Amino acid sequence: MESVGKIGFIGGGNMAEAFIKGVIKAGLPISEIHVSEPNEQRRDHVVEAYGVRAEEDNASLVKACDTIFLAVKPQIAEEVLGEISGAFTKDKILISIAAGVSTASLEKFLNDSPRVVRAMPNTPALVGMGATALCRGRFATKDDLQVARKLFESVGIVQVVEESQMDAVTGLSGSGPGYVFTVIEALADGGVQEGLRKDVALALAVQTVLGSALLAKETREHPALLRDQVCSPGGTTIAAVRVLEERGLRATLMEAVSAASRRSRELGQK
Repeated sequence: MESVGKIGFIGGGNMAEAFIKGVIKAGLPISEIHVSEPNEQRRDHVVEAYGVRAEEDNASLVKACDTIFLAVKPQIAEEVLGEISGAFTKDKILISIAAGVSTASLEKFLNDSPRVVRAMPNTPALVGMGATALCRGRFATKDDLQVARKLFESVGIVQVVEESQMDAVTGLSGSGPGYVFTVIEALADGGVQEGLRKDVALALAVQTVLGSALLAKETREHPALLRDQVCSPGGTTIAAVRVLEERGLRATLMEAVSAASRRSRELGQK
């Protein structure tokens, strides 16, 4: 990875750890990565696991770094921004992964014309298979957006969207792993119901979902076409698909995305 300057992570949780792991793997020098995390046990884990530098507080981290990841819960974003506002200058970039918090909300707590990029990643970033959407604030440049893209591509794919679309991204890919894990669990339980051991059923369910996703990605065929290729006339799959349609799986998943999107908008209004 080309140098993007020193990177600081405010928050050392699972998502921050995923990006630390990703940028190190992409070639960013460990000496250029800083972290601030109030939980001592969590902070020590990140430092010991990756050799990054721990800062005493959030303001110290901002002073030392060029690009700052705001990796905290949206409920405390305002408090954290208040802590760092005095140290945040025009030569720095803030990349926020706080769900539902708009770039305008972030900008109003920082000085001058703050360069802000908003991101919505998801938890598969932990294994380098994340999906992230990005948008930039009023004062961020195209180069700032490119810096963010490079960083997030170290842990998966990136799409650039309008900020008005970020709540929909949250509902689809941000919360999406939760839906997929529920599907995996249900498939495995179905196998157990039909006589398979739990470990066998779970292994088959996980690999089925993983393989199907990779097939859709590699072939770039429409999912409906790939599904039709599995449905032999009068066969087992079409019988199962009929049940899924009757029980409203498609509509339920669509409404789940909408429910998560609505919640994201609510968080942004608080």
